[in-house]
Amino acid sequence: MAQQQAKRSSDLVDLIIDQWGREIPDLDVSSISVLGRLHRCDIRYQSLVSDVLEEFNLSTAAFDVLASLRRSSPDYRRTAGQLAEIGLISSGGLTQRIDRLERDGLVRRVRNAEDRRVVYIELTEEGRALIDTVLQRHFAEQNGFLAGVTRSEQKQLSQLLAKLEVSLEVAERLRAEDDHIAG
Repeated sequence: MAQQQAKRSSDLVDLIIDQWGREIPDLDVSSISVLGRLHRCDIRYQSLVSDVLEEFNLSTAAFDVLASLRRSSPDYRRTAGQLAEIGLISSGGLTQRIDRLERDGLVRRVRNAEDRRVVYIELTEEGRALIDTVLQRHFAEQNGFLAGVTRSEQKQLSQLLAKLEVSLEVAERLRAEDDHIAG
């Protein structure tokens, strides 16, 4: 049954490509076969991840901050700028996320003793205990998401997605350069 649902999902993208081929035959829509599927996967992935995080009263943004800090041993702290660099989500609203996590007792702000202008965001014991619990559930769920893909296929897909990310980064730079020249 799960394979039938996965096939139906893939067939929808193929159907869209066929429809465009019928409507505008000379339009190259081949990118939909990759980016359309990636988009559909992301929508499902975000929904599944959000469901788990909501059980712990966390948003994906809060989870990202806590997970980034948890990866920052031995002291489990970073500046806000460092968090923006190593996180998986955008830095927009980072201060508000940190404020909420601090209010919830999961992080604290600590000034650098040598340079009082530097402020670290640090996991509290409560924050570390929560993120450790969430991580166990999160990665168990993620591994389940990939149950229909072999380890070898996962490795290949990971390499291809890394290559796609570089391609998208180049496209962003080119667009920014074009906008700068035009602007």
